[in-house]
Amino acid sequence: MKFALVLGLLLLGAGYLHAEAASLTPEESAGKRLYREGVSGSGEAIMARVGAANMVLPATSLPCANCHGADGLGRPEGGVRPPDLSWSRLTSTYGQQQINGRDYPAYTDRTLARAVQEGRDPGDNRLDPAMPRFVLSMNDQRNLTAYLKRLADERDPGMTPDSLHLGTLLPREGLLAEEGATVAAVLNGSIARINKAGGIHGRQLRLTIVDPGPDLASAERALDQLIVQEQVFALIAPLAPALDSQLVARLEQAGVPLIGPVSLQGTAQTSRQIFEPMPGLREQLFALADYATDSLRVLQGPTLITYPDEPGQQLAAQNLGQYLHQRGWQNVSVNAYGPTQEQLPLGSRSVFYLGCGEDFTRFAERLEMAGQVPYLFATSNQVAGDLMQVPSGFSRRVFLSYPFVPSDWTQAGRLALTQVREQQGLGGQHSVLQVGAFSSMLVFSEGMKQAGRDASREKLINALEGLHDFATGLTPLISFGPGRRLGLNGAHIVTVDLPDQRFYLVAPYKSVTATP
Repeated sequence: MKFALVLGLLLLGAGYLHAEAASLTPEESAGKRLYREGVSGSGEAIMARVGAANMVLPATSLPCANCHGADGLGRPEGGVRPPDLSWSRLTSTYGQQQINGRDYPAYTDRTLARAVQEGRDPGDNRLDPAMPRFVLSMNDQRNLTAYLKRLADERDPGMTPDSLHLGTLLPREGLLAEEGATVAAVLNGSIARINKAGGIHGRQLRLTIVDPGPDLASAERALDQLIVQEQVFALIAPLAPALDSQLVARLEQAGVPLIGPVSLQGTAQTSRQIFEPMPGLREQLFALADYATDSLRVLQGPTLITYPDEPGQQLAAQNLGQYLHQRGWQNVSVNAYGPTQEQLPLGSRSVFYLGCGEDFTRFAERLEMAGQVPYLFATSNQVAGDLMQVPSGFSRRVFLSYPFVPSDWTQAGRLALTQVREQQGLGGQHSVLQVGAFSSMLVFSEGMKQAGRDASREKLINALEGLHDFATGLTPLISFGPGRRLGLNGAHIVTVDLPDQRFYLVAPYKSVTATP
């Protein structure tokens, strides 16, 4: 009994010490901010000298983490391989031998400060010219050194030895409530499926869903709740169009990866943190333009691009207009429409439509009433739900882009999604969003498996960058890369026989190669 009590106290003490060790001191926290953001703990600006010419730049534009990574392991970029900054490697007697053909002693606090500020290693050799030389106060240097000593032991938020915490933003009210509920069901079903199979490296997944609210301010608060309060490891398939202008900066500041089709609804997002398994709105519109260019004689126009008066849709429409001009199209006009579509531009041979399915149906009805039946082009995720309400006069004159078609589905992929649907009580509604969310979980799971048991956000990003020809069983093969964050950048093109309500594939999946 006494032995058991002592052992229990020892284990409790060990747990307490581990918990204490997990918290950074104020000095280490200041060093972490300096390392990741290039910001001094005092609030004063930090400068850095770069290159042989000693060009002076703010440290915020080239913090240590940009090259060495949030985990300090370094990643190749532009022919430069930043070294591993873990303290065990820096202070190893053997780890510093024959690096770049040079021998030099292990680092100490003093020689590390010289490397950071003067660009010289412990053997007084010059470091790679790509390494900035930072102008630091003694306090800043002490803070940075203190953090580097803890860097290898610091685990990213949202991950414990037996759990992995994910987050997403999905609306529960408003115009996208039904879509939000659909994505939530697919994510919950996918996580249940992964956990039932043992999780990922023994870690059980859990998901926190927060409603982004009606506007940018509420969406920013919701995102901060996930990152700061919930401290999620990664975001999965959020649906928060209001965040278009702020999402990248916030994710990069916090170092949080996002896996999901965030560009399906509007603006393309370009960031090292974001991996999109599905083509965005822009890529699907370009695929439609490629098909129309190659297969339909409509280049002479007149051609109309019409879109709802929203910033994300406006940018997509303008990009499409530039792309059509590059492909030799003439007489192309771009027009924003309001809620009532009172002013209807007429006389076009072809129309590219951006917006929701209900508006698309009304638009087609008004065209027919005016005696006009142009070719109509739209993305399936925006209009497919209301497609069968379009007047039959547009039969085989409506062309939709699809990221996937039934022939992309393998038996295993179909079975897996069907099981999730049955478990969550889902039908086939919003199929593009369903497959996007399901594929996002598959991509995340594969990335974490490749990152290994000792995973981190940085290791996840590196693993996903190396993911090529990944089979989801529901889409064409997905590939990422250091400069590629869209797993698919093309689409299938489908037309519709409206009286019979039958779909016909007219152009199989093809990647879009040119962009404006």
